[in-house]
Parts: sequence; structure tokens; C-alpha cells
Amino acid sequence: MTILESISPDKNVLDVRKKRSATSKSVGDLRKRLTAAGKQGIAYEIELLTGFARNQMNAGYSMPLFVTLVAAVGASWTGWFLASLWALVTALSHLLLGVLSKRFLSIERTEDDLPKWRRNFFFGQLMVSASWASFAFFDCMACSGYQYPIIQFSTLLVFQAVTAMLSYSFGRSVLIMAAPASIILATRFLTSYDTAMLIMGLIIVVALLFFYLIADRFKRSVITMLGHATEKETLIVELETAKSFSEEARSRAEEANLAKSRFLATMSHELRTPLNAILGFSEIMRDEIMGPVGNDTYKDYVKDIHDSGAHLLNLINEILDISRIEAGKHELNEEKFRLVNIADEALHMIKIKAKQKGVSLMRGFEKDLPPILGDERAMRQIILNLLSNALKFTPSGGTITVKVGWTRMGGQYLSVKDTGPGIPEAEIPIVLSSFGQGSIAIKHAEQGTGLGLSIVQALLFMHQGKFELKSKLRKGTEAIAFLPEARVMGTKKPDVAKQAEPQKQAS
Repeated sequence: MTILESISPDKNVLDVRKKRSATSKSVGDLRKRLTAAGKQGIAYEIELLTGFARNQMNAGYSMPLFVTLVAAVGASWTGWFLASLWALVTALSHLLLGVLSKRFLSIERTEDDLPKWRRNFFFGQLMVSASWASFAFFDCMACSGYQYPIIQFSTLLVFQAVTAMLSYSFGRSVLIMAAPASIILATRFLTSYDTAMLIMGLIIVVALLFFYLIADRFKRSVITMLGHATEKETLIVELETAKSFSEEARSRAEEANLAKSRFLATMSHELRTPLNAILGFSEIMRDEIMGPVGNDTYKDYVKDIHDSGAHLLNLINEILDISRIEAGKHELNEEKFRLVNIADEALHMIKIKAKQKGVSLMRGFEKDLPPILGDERAMRQIILNLLSNALKFTPSGGTITVKVGWTRMGGQYLSVKDTGPGIPEAEIPIVLSSFGQGSIAIKHAEQGTGLGLSIVQALLFMHQGKFELKSKLRKGTEAIAFLPEARVMGTKKPDVAKQAEPQKQAS
């Protein structure tokens, strides 16, 4: 079986092409909607005309009733024939405008049809305007007193108000329909030179202007609401599109992560086997177990081969560790152990390297700490990673201090503090990321993989703990691992969390 065959997807892996096809189709549909919304949007003219037509259609059946009532009241002065004739013509004009409006609402409305429908509505309004103008034009010469003028005056005010409510979305419809009748009646009243008639004429003119301003305000409010509706609709489409892109990106990231994990799991054996051979044979040649090499240059080459192989093997192990943790396949083997004992063992393990580098080790362990429940191997790896980083970054003559004690919340903590060059505050997120290294750390320390702290954070997260990194330039760095109270065995809790005084590690 070839390597490519060994890492081919199985039935547990999602079909990438099908998944991308569904997502791409969804994104494509949303793009079409967004394009259509940007191209057409909500056509204000169509919406306003639709509102006008809807109002006129509703009024097309109620206004004839009002006209009939006015004709019945005015018949006592104008006679039944004239009143009935006017009522018939006026009612038919309102019905015609209502029929036109119903026809307009029943068809698909496009911007190309707007001029035709504007003309149709304009002629319908002219018919309504002409019928009401005839009502205002008629003057009952045989009538005495102000009874009939008052009927005309009050009827026309009602007509102005109704027109303002029904026709505000059509712009100047208020003037087209109500202005002729209002002007005719106001002219008659103003030229009568009667005080009461003069007042009624002025009121008609002022009312016409007032209702027009009210209608204009209504129209602006409608346009504003339509604008907000357009923005909301566009925003919803954009959010849905962004959500689809996000889901597709997440799907691709999951697929890439799954492919990476499968690749690393499959390649671990293929990589480790030749590396172990390289390390084994280079170690035999370096130590001259099978006989002298006979050439110092060759001996240096063999040492470089061995060191490079060891560095590469360590890199592979750390990559596999972090991949296994990220894939959720790293299981904790939980048992009881004391954090102080693990920290003490780790100090002994690096004691020789620290002595060779001239770095002092200090310990500050609080007394009578109860055991904790967790993965002993994982906690040992956490402590060794922190100590390894501290040792790399601490110059000769520096100090590494390890503390173990209580937290304020009843948990336990492990602190590793060094006197190295420190990390700039802006670079701390970089250092905490996978393969991340700070600029000053790279200059002052040995090259590493940049995965040590990532593994520490991942293992602590699996223990429901947290990790904190504090650092100041030229003052050193402190790495603190916190374990929660739930991990502490027993019922003993500290009254006051006091740190033990650090003591120098014995040689």
C-alpha cells in the first residue's frame, strides 16, 4: 500500500465535493438575491403608487355613500334632479378610480408601466376633481340665509381631509383633486363681500394648504420607512451571505484539519522509523563504539547529524502531540498524585543542564498540599515544557524559581519564573500561538518548535485549568498553570493563601 492510498478518505470522512456543492449553491442563491436587491431594491415610485391605489380602491366603495348622503341633504335646495345627477356623476368617477386601482393592484407592477398608470390615475383624478368642482360651482340664488353655503363649506372640508388621507402617497394629488373645488368655492365666498362668507372662504384656502402640508409630511414618512425597509432587507441578505461564507470556511477548515490529522497519524511511523535509525547509527559513530572514526571533521559531522535528528524527532513528537490533542483523541488517564512531587522530579531532571549553563534553580513549595486528580504524565509534560522554556531563555548567572501552592479559589497553581530577557507585551499572543516565537526570545535563546506553550495550554484546558503568562522586558517571564478546586482531593482548604519562601535547589 502506498502512502497516498493509506491516507485516502474513508466512509467517516464527509464528501467534500457534495458539501461544497450545497454550500456553493446556497451562496449563489444569496448572491442573486443580493444582486437583485441592489439592482431593484424597493422602487419608491411603485410602492407609493401602490399605496395610493390601495387607498383609492377602498374608498371607491365608501365615497359613493358619502356622495349620496351629501346629495340627499342638498336636494332640498338644489332639487332632486340636479342632486341626483351630480351624485351619479361623482359616484361613477370615484368608482372608476377604484376600478383602475384594483386593476393596478391585480397585475405585476414594473417600472416600465409607471408612466401609463400615472396617466390613468391622473385622468381618474381629473374626473373626480371636475365632479366636485361642479358641486362648489353651483350657487343657490333662490336660497336665503347661510344654510346651503354652510353645507357646501362643511362638505368641502370633509372632502379635503379625506383626499389628504387617501392621496398623500401620490404627491400632488391633494391639489389635483381638491384644489379646483376649493378655489371655486373660496372665490364665490370671498367675492360675496359678506363677513361670514369671507371667513368661510379664507378657512377653505387655509385648510387646503394645511391638508397639503400634512399629506406631504405623510409622504416623506412613507419614503423614510421604505428606505429603512430597503436597508434592513439588504442587511439581512448580506448577513445570510456572510453566514454561508463563514460556514463554508469552517467546513473547509475542518476538512483541512481532519486531513492534517490523518496525514500526521499515518506518517508518524514512516518518519520515526528512519529517524530512530539515523539517531542510533549516528550515536554509535559519535561514541566510536565499533572503532575509531579517525577523522575529527567526520566526528563533528556525525555529532551534527545526531543533534539535527534529535531536534527533528522532538519537533515531530510535539506536532503529533498537539495534533492529537486538537483532534480530541488525547484521553486523560486520571489518577491521584501530588503536584509538588511532580515539580520536584522535573527540577531534578533539568538540574544537570541548568548547572552546565550556570543557572540557579529555586523552589518554593507550600506545605501539606493535598493530592490532585489528573493525568500525571500530562502534568509532568506541562512542568517540563515550562522549565525547558525558562532554561532556554535564562542567561548564565540567572535564576529559575518554581513555586507550587494554593490559589485563592481553593485550587492549586504551578509557577515557573525566570530572569531572562522577557517578552514584549505585544508579542505575548504570538508566543502563546502554535509555532509562535517572540523576536527577542529568538535572538537570546536556542531555536525551538514554538509548540511548547500551545501544548501546555491544551493540556491545562483538558484539566479545566487555565494558563497565564506574565513578562516584562529585561526583568524576566513568569508562566503560571492553574488547576481548579474540583481537581483538588480531600476537604482541606487554606485559610489564607500564602506562598512559601523560595529556597535554592540542592545540588
